[in-house]
Amino acid sequence: MKPSIQATSIHAAYGTIPVLQDVSFSIHKGEFFIVIGPNGSGKTTLLKILSAITPFKSGTLEIAGTPMGKYSRRSLARIMALVPQTVPEDLPFTVRELILMARAPRMGLLGLEREQDIRLAEEAMAFTGVEPLAERKMDQLSGGERQRVFIARAICQEPQIILLDEPTAALDLAHQVRVMDLMEKLREEKGLTVVMVSHDINLAAMYGNRLMLLKKGRIVKMGLPAEVLTFKTLEEAYECPLLVDESPLGNFQRVTLVPRKFIDERLQSMTTQKKP
Repeated sequence: MKPSIQATSIHAAYGTIPVLQDVSFSIHKGEFFIVIGPNGSGKTTLLKILSAITPFKSGTLEIAGTPMGKYSRRSLARIMALVPQTVPEDLPFTVRELILMARAPRMGLLGLEREQDIRLAEEAMAFTGVEPLAERKMDQLSGGERQRVFIARAICQEPQIILLDEPTAALDLAHQVRVMDLMEKLREEKGLTVVMVSHDINLAAMYGNRLMLLKKGRIVKMGLPAEVLTFKTLEEAYECPLLVDESPLGNFQRVTLVPRKFIDERLQSMTTQKKP
């Protein structure tokens, strides 16, 4: 079976400034693949390249076994859906109207909604739990509700692959877990390939099948969470004090940042103990 995404030696730049350098990876069908890394590592640029928003300088990229360049916008939208990091608040549409817009790539020349389109929109709303919000305008929703609406919109698009750029960044803890659980449910029940960019290493450890750690546009490490989330690898990438141990919830890593004050207190304590 061909990978959902196959990238080989991707190079990208903004003008003369390199952003991604020799990035190669494959993502399997039905995988939850999470890209992590410090600010400026090229995570969002990579997601924009995968969704054909940003061109790349050199390399090859295949989506579902077909070179990216052979897709039209419409045909790519039938395979891939993107949930952006910033979800607009002031869209002049109801939840139902916005979700139905996702059917546009599959509508006929007249662009008229069919019974099937309406049914799929209803199913997407039910799956994401936004049915009670169907007739509300987008500017009447909370951040967590808007995020779920855009996920419902992506599901209604009937993609094989869903891309998410920091979907939990602006959400409280409860909504973070709900969004991540929803992605896991999509992968398990609908067989979607989920590709997500995240700053939250602990969420990546809990949900990711495989992780890719970027730094300054290059891959530092890629593999299972246990292979990527090691003290040595994370310290090299993030250049800050941290601890890596096993989560009390199960057999996966937990990463804890170490504030400077604790280091200073430890050093002070060690100095005091050494005095005669």
